[in-house]
Amino acid sequence: MEIQLWRSILCPYQLAVRELTVKFEHMIEEHKKNDLYSPIEQVSGRVKSVTSILEKMQRKHIPMERMEEEVEDIAGIRIICQFEEDIDTVAALIQKRSDMQIKSEKNYLKHIKQSGYRSYHLIIYYTVETIEGPKTIQAEIQIRTMAMNFWATIEHSLQYKYKGEMPMHVAERLSKAADAIIALDQEMSSVRNEIMDAQNSSRMQSNLVKDILSSIENLYKSSNKREVEKIQDEFLRVFRTKDLQQLERFHRQLDIIAEGYRAQSVAN
Repeated sequence: MEIQLWRSILCPYQLAVRELTVKFEHMIEEHKKNDLYSPIEQVSGRVKSVTSILEKMQRKHIPMERMEEEVEDIAGIRIICQFEEDIDTVAALIQKRSDMQIKSEKNYLKHIKQSGYRSYHLIIYYTVETIEGPKTIQAEIQIRTMAMNFWATIEHSLQYKYKGEMPMHVAERLSKAADAIIALDQEMSSVRNEIMDAQNSSRMQSNLVKDILSSIENLYKSSNKREVEKIQDEFLRVFRTKDLQQLERFHRQLDIIAEGYRAQSVAN
């Protein structure tokens, strides 16, 4: 097959990966802007290389004319979560979307592969707009924890090195590592609430500080410089306490002060 033809075939998949990555990243931002915990920690995407596509077709005896129907993971999205509980949440979010239609799912959390591989896979239909009109393609979404992803990355590298014929002693050590990953995910789940509380507090503080600094900057434009400097000094004092409640009180007081200046400006 000519290179130009491959480019033409893969172009919609590249577009799909870009769009899907942006959409999942936007979901992270939406959660953060609304002071909500995001079940998605990271998102990445890729289009399968021509070599990988041909190898898979050869391995599974897929004819060229059936490639786009039977090679379901030409477009791939990987979603990384902090906790195993988040995986079901992310899957549910995807199932509710109107722009992604689920074709099938493979739950390797309940049905762990013999190698120790754990992840949650969804095959979706997704439509992109091309110069020739809409085209519906398939994409694979892998959802896993950071710990699962670390193990899977190592396993993939070893499978590539040994061309699928991994020595027994390596496979055994990899299996033991998979057990350790399960234990790690379980341990992290046991302190999930504490970790989420800490992260939420940090995120709320960051948003408060950003709002406060923006308000102080606006006051410099409409208020007495010396008075604003006093407000800024008070903010620094409160900030050093690392007390979220004090910071929230200061934020409310600053809003009242700013509103007073705005009213005074209108009156003048």
